[in-house]
Amino acid sequence: MSDDDTGRSDSGDDDPGAGDMGFDEYGYGGDSGGGRRWLPPHDPNVGWDDLTDEDLADMVDERSAETNLVPLGGPLDDEAARDGLYADDLAEEEALQEAEKYREGIDPDEEALGIPGGTPSPEAVALGVDDRDPGSAAGAAALEAVEAVLATRWPESKLDPSLDRIERLLDVLGGPQLAYQVVHIAGTNGKTSVARMVDSLLRALHQRTGRTTSPHLQSVTERIAVDGEPVSPGTFAAAYREIEPMVEMVDQWSLERGGPKMSYFEVLTALSFSVFADAPVDAAVVETGMGGTWDATNLVQPAVSVVTPIGIDHTDYLGDTLEEIAGEKAGIIKGPQVDATADLLNPNESVAVLAKQDPEAEAVLLARAQEVGAVVARAGREFDVSSRSVAVGGQMVSLRGLGGEYEDIFLPLFGEHQADNAALALASVEAFFGAGAGRQLDIERVRAGFAAVESPGRLERISQSPSIFIDAAHNAHGGRALANSLREEFDFQRLIAVVGMLQGKDARGFLREIEPLVSDIVVTETTSPRAIPVDELALLAEEIFGPDRVSSGDTLTEAVDLAIDLIGMSNPTDDDEVGGEGIIVTGSVVTAGAARAAMGKDPR
Repeated sequence: MSDDDTGRSDSGDDDPGAGDMGFDEYGYGGDSGGGRRWLPPHDPNVGWDDLTDEDLADMVDERSAETNLVPLGGPLDDEAARDGLYADDLAEEEALQEAEKYREGIDPDEEALGIPGGTPSPEAVALGVDDRDPGSAAGAAALEAVEAVLATRWPESKLDPSLDRIERLLDVLGGPQLAYQVVHIAGTNGKTSVARMVDSLLRALHQRTGRTTSPHLQSVTERIAVDGEPVSPGTFAAAYREIEPMVEMVDQWSLERGGPKMSYFEVLTALSFSVFADAPVDAAVVETGMGGTWDATNLVQPAVSVVTPIGIDHTDYLGDTLEEIAGEKAGIIKGPQVDATADLLNPNESVAVLAKQDPEAEAVLLARAQEVGAVVARAGREFDVSSRSVAVGGQMVSLRGLGGEYEDIFLPLFGEHQADNAALALASVEAFFGAGAGRQLDIERVRAGFAAVESPGRLERISQSPSIFIDAAHNAHGGRALANSLREEFDFQRLIAVVGMLQGKDARGFLREIEPLVSDIVVTETTSPRAIPVDELALLAEEIFGPDRVSSGDTLTEAVDLAIDLIGMSNPTDDDEVGGEGIIVTGSVVTAGAARAAMGKDPR
């Protein structure tokens, strides 16, 4: 590989440590990023049990010959063949058949795309959607139809201790999760913020990235991002329809055995992996949904496994103690591949990067790492936050990484916990590239990566005057971090909390953590079917705040209006100062997302 604007070279002289990181050996950059994944043909009259491994192999060969696609890792004869791996090689008849699924409910007038700025993919043209335009009405209609189908599936709030269904689907899709390197992230709090930081750092270091996180704040498209941007509604819908026959095939297989259909989260996990393989990306940042061992994402072979702080949450499924919960989260920690030559996209070594943990949780994580032979990097030992100070719009931090000191980094997020998240993200990216003592990442690229981080719904300011912030904190650990950040970063003389929470969360623990900082609380009920009823939440709040400090609003809008009245700002000015009086809308991802949407913020 010759020197170019990626900063990578054979010698690594332009990028400290690059020569030791194995860019060429692992072949995950540039032209070696892999081809488009393939799909076997599907005959609805053939049952799953009738298909042998040999049948599937024959189907793959046939599909490859028909579409000029190659299985992952297959040979590319020339540059022209490589360029032919994209959607324009899909059979026209297949695309037209799929189009019929989209056209229901779409106004024919909206099918005319005609939007300048590039050429939509051929399948999007056939389907009447524009996969380049996030605001496409046709794309939005197609997404709405897909969401209606997905909503009939088993919700992600439930966990079935089985990976059989997702494993079968990924096998039929050609193992898209094996087409790129993976940073896999589990934990109780901070997963999404860490995922966004890792994503931003990898992009600053010239990796093309995919990122999947959950749950979403406003739009399901937030769950699947390529190069830091959520996929458009049209792209999301088109990608789902492409894998839908295979999903239905696995549904049939499971039902025949007395099991359930694929869950909502399982389908979205497979969809995200497929989108990343199609892009294609160099690296995927994958956040677990719940737990780890039985999470649908746990079929990746990660180069780096990351565990954020573990606390008590999802006790119905993960256990009542830190040890039990940590045992589930630890399931994402994997050892090196048995045969590293079988897949050159993955390095020989697997690294577990651990946030600071309670001793009980840490012991479980370390035991798992030792069991599978993973290398361990721990916050507070191998890496840490060296210093931090409050700055306008965020904070300045200096981080001690695996490769040395990284000083004077601006992080546009508030709170000590976000500085800790930054140290965890940096160590994870260092591990990804094989950095270590004396082999630092480029400091300017690291600074650029952190400066570009966005984490919507994490102490995010959505209104200037009145000062309204939103935060997705939803348990005691998150409530403590939120309270500490508000206390440290802002000088509110009067702070009103608008709180809506979900069943199954530690609502009492959360309210106790924020109570010392909050003057009054307005409780409300989210639109989620799992919402704690407003009357029930009000009674709980009165136990902690006292009746005189508790009000309620049946809807979020009513609750925010009441909070504005309480701070005497019914007629706000254009003053941009933070301080004095403010409002924090919090208690769940659903609450934060609804507030964000109400203020006209675009999904990110």
